[in-house]
Amino acid sequence: MLTILGFAMIATFLVLIMMKKMSPIAALVLIPALFCVIVGKGAHLGDYVIDGVSSLAPTAAMLMFAIVYFGVMIDVGLFDPIVRAILKFCKADPMRIVVGTALLAAIVSLDGDGSTTFMITVSAMYPLYKRLKMSLVVMTGVAAMANGVMNTLPWGGPTARAATALKVDATDIFVPMIPALAVGLVAVVVLAYVLGLRERRRVGTLSLDGAPVREPEPESETVLVGAGAGVASGGSGARAGAGVGIGGARGVVGGSGEAGDRGAESGDGSGDGSDDDFKGLDPNRPTLRPKLYWFNALLTVALLTAMIMELLPIPVLFLIGAALALTVNFPHIPDQKARIAAHADNVLNVSGMVFAAAVFTGVLTGTGMVDHMANWLVDTIPDGMGPQMGLVTGLLSLPLTYFMSNDGFYFGVLPVLAEAGQAHGVSTLEIARASIVGQPLHMSSPLVPAVYVLVGMAKVEFGDHTRFVVKWAVLTSLVILAAGILFGII
Repeated sequence: MLTILGFAMIATFLVLIMMKKMSPIAALVLIPALFCVIVGKGAHLGDYVIDGVSSLAPTAAMLMFAIVYFGVMIDVGLFDPIVRAILKFCKADPMRIVVGTALLAAIVSLDGDGSTTFMITVSAMYPLYKRLKMSLVVMTGVAAMANGVMNTLPWGGPTARAATALKVDATDIFVPMIPALAVGLVAVVVLAYVLGLRERRRVGTLSLDGAPVREPEPESETVLVGAGAGVASGGSGARAGAGVGIGGARGVVGGSGEAGDRGAESGDGSGDGSDDDFKGLDPNRPTLRPKLYWFNALLTVALLTAMIMELLPIPVLFLIGAALALTVNFPHIPDQKARIAAHADNVLNVSGMVFAAAVFTGVLTGTGMVDHMANWLVDTIPDGMGPQMGLVTGLLSLPLTYFMSNDGFYFGVLPVLAEAGQAHGVSTLEIARASIVGQPLHMSSPLVPAVYVLVGMAKVEFGDHTRFVVKWAVLTSLVILAAGILFGII
């Protein structure tokens, strides 16, 4: 019964947010509370929630101060050179912009932290997508998949968890998987290229001086986009009648008449598309601190280095970093308050989502639903599949790491799978390697706090992001699994 209720709770949550019948925060709180009562453990709801909040409180603190820190770095112009470099590569071409998103997310993911990756990637790419009226879910989807592939780095989390749970060396898991993961990263770039071509056909291409290079071709299907209250719905209504070129130049990007009048609203929920949305590229904004550029760059490098070396807990590092960044760049208290207020919406949205997710995970774990779901899946494996436990583990890693936390999967389910594999002659290392192939999908799980940073900063509805990314993330994970089997790694 707990198995059925567990899957029903997850399905109810996903359906309601994808159909936009409830906001993610409300769904994360009310649905598990309801199912907790249905299970007959409503009296323990408070304990489950407190346990969940306690486990995620450090993550919420880290995200709060990380958003403030990187928000300040964006304000003072630390990432402006990155934006200019990407812009030079992209040349206002939607295809290049999407590919650039994948490459930037992959490179920044080397620090091993998804939240940092998404903050930097969205900060750099968001103005380009907005200016060209491109689909914001393409940006969030590509960034999430690229980060998911890179999340398998030994210091990224999943590989270390698998090594700890199975008592093997993380290097022995990761190094042999490099060819398969490289194929997965190539798959993300190829997918970005294909999606970029779709965006190019939909919105057209501008030169940097704003002169139209080509008119967009009519297309009956467009990528759904959610940002605030706006949702793209296909056809010409999803395209702007006139788009602002990079740097303020104007160029026609498609549509006219009523469709054009609605363009800024229907394509990405950007309102009137005014330049106020693009302060990240404004070279004259008052918050710029060019004389402190190298201080800010060194502070950021030092912060990321300390995070990788685990000199202090990550929340403490970002707390100290945010305090230093504010004090040095904005020595006057009113200016500091203004910067904090400027990023308060992001802080509240993300931290609120994390604490709401704590209710969901707390109920799943506390009621025992997650354990019953995992055991049921393991028990359904046919005996004849024993020698193929590597393949089975890889396939199971997709739904299991999506519907439960990495801790729950790697410490609760993986040891059982490894034991079953050993009984059929499959090595523990093969099981461990197969267990990390689902990470491209995992990074868009509603139980991953970093994804709320991604959709929050991109102003994309979580349901739209989920509807768009799941199929592509599953495909990417299967490509990694197939490559691992083909190369004899799994």
